[in-house]
Amino acid sequence: MRLDDVDLGDRRLVIDGRVRTLDELTHTVLVEWLEHRRDRWPRTANPYLIINQHTAFDDRPVSKVWITDALRGQAATLERLRVDRQLEEALTHGPDPLHLAAVFGLDDKTAIRYANAARQILKTEAERHAIACSLEPKDAATLPSSDGPLGSR
Repeated sequence: MRLDDVDLGDRRLVIDGRVRTLDELTHTVLVEWLEHRRDRWPRTANPYLIINQHTAFDDRPVSKVWITDALRGQAATLERLRVDRQLEEALTHGPDPLHLAAVFGLDDKTAIRYANAARQILKTEAERHAIACSLEPKDAATLPSSDGPLGSR
């Protein structure tokens, strides 16, 4: 991914030729990374978004091996982050496979799987909420009070 693929002003990112809207978290992380990149390598002319100490002084991207090694041992792998982001989108904006396919460029079957998973999570959460609400004590304001005019007799 190149620096030209990032449009912070319009909160857009081009990934694999597709324009994606940046959510707040991604926007914040990109701003912080670009500030770090500028502070760490102020004279770099490298056109790629992600650089390291080796690529900052030339014009090549970091290697896939470097990215894999940088993330090795971390709980959040790129695959886990991708899956989590897609499921979060389905939970936040509704389990619509067409929306998921458009936002992430997913094929039909994958978008439907994410939508179904989100529906199941939302249904389970709604059921838990309904049960919790039915077990809560009724509002005390609607019950007769012993401190009121009728209770003081």
